[in-house]
Amino acid sequence: MSRTDRPLPARAWLLPRLRISRLLSTLGYVGLLVSLAGWNLLFADLHGANPLVITGVLLVPLLIFLPGIISGHARTQAWLCFAINLYFIHGVLACFHPQQLLYGLLVSGFSLLYFIAALGYVRWSFQLQRLDAGEPAATSQAPA
Repeated sequence: MSRTDRPLPARAWLLPRLRISRLLSTLGYVGLLVSLAGWNLLFADLHGANPLVITGVLLVPLLIFLPGIISGHARTQAWLCFAINLYFIHGVLACFHPQQLLYGLLVSGFSLLYFIAALGYVRWSFQLQRLDAGEPAATSQAPA
């Protein structure tokens, strides 16, 4: 069975979805950065470890993607979807400790928000690139 290409959606349908998904993915990314930094610098009991070192170890993998997130590159968003899963696991594991429940919920929630919004952004961004390359969009008429 061969795969048939689906027609691309219209530009007017894609643009609002791109804007909203980019806004939501940026919100998830910034929320994750703030929750990781805030918890480890202000509230975490690190048993004598330097909070700046722990915060740096947690934030550097996320900050590597910052230039691509700011410029809106779809490939950067796609690669960060792989890395963000580690933070989701970290948040779920933190939820099992009663004193870290809020922290775990924040980390899991922001990473999940980023993941879902970034997947939409990547898909719609590549569809828009295909439209810009000259592929025809779907017509508004239903096939007979």
